[in-house]
Amino acid sequence: MTRIDGFVVIDKPAGITSHDVVSRLRKVLGTRQIGHAGTLDPMATGVLVLGINNGTKFLQYIVSGKKRYQATIRLGESRTTDDKDGETISTKSVAGIKPEQIKSELSRFHGEIDQIPSSVSAIKVNGKRAYQRVREGEVVELKARKVQIFNIEVLEIRTGEFLDLDIDVTCSAGTYIRAIARDLGDRLGVGGHLTALRRSEVQPFTLNDVTDVDKPVVRPLADSLHGLMSQRNVSSDEKRDLSFGRTISPSEFQGPGVALFDGDVIAIIENKEERAQPLAVFMKESS
Repeated sequence: MTRIDGFVVIDKPAGITSHDVVSRLRKVLGTRQIGHAGTLDPMATGVLVLGINNGTKFLQYIVSGKKRYQATIRLGESRTTDDKDGETISTKSVAGIKPEQIKSELSRFHGEIDQIPSSVSAIKVNGKRAYQRVREGEVVELKARKVQIFNIEVLEIRTGEFLDLDIDVTCSAGTYIRAIARDLGDRLGVGGHLTALRRSEVQPFTLNDVTDVDKPVVRPLADSLHGLMSQRNVSSDEKRDLSFGRTISPSEFQGPGVALFDGDVIAIIENKEERAQPLAVFMKESS
């Protein structure tokens, strides 16, 4: 099988882990060099970006970008995992809670906030995932971290025994939507948890880019990096220098970008000490 470098964008179904998707693609594509850009919980669906071969070198830049989610929050019930997969801790009446109250409290999440991640998150605590420690019976208390909520909007509110609200959130990397559900419920005094979560965007990829996990389409590197990183076309001499790890003249952009030659990505470069230095090189000069 011809080696392909690039990305596969999957609409992850519910009930499987992100690592399950990686395992499937390793078998289908015949390579072990596959990684994903940001874990989705088994209950979650939506955009999961996977780097294939040299595409894995770009995952760190995708992980740090904006994300967008559609989620359903249930108010009136708290659960151990802050989502529907956990055990019920308490239930409280939601009678008297008005839509205006919900929208007002939710608006307070907009902007930069200090958020305490769910105790069953994948954050490592002394080398072990927090959720593993919780499963082993430990009480895990994670520190608050700053995240950015660029937009948060209520789409629909449904009344019944509980209050269910659908929201649309655009946020920074590291934001936990389950924590928003938990904290909104706490602010309203009735508790809350997440019953559905769908990721619709991992910048620059959206649901329009998804392919089937069993029939994946690999998107070539050069075609996928628009909107993610700045690009620069280099000469054959500059290509040769980069292939040997040498610096070239400075780029017009700041921060990491890509060097292209004849439409192929040959290196990740960044200006340092008034020269563009290769951070990773993908094409070696032929002998």
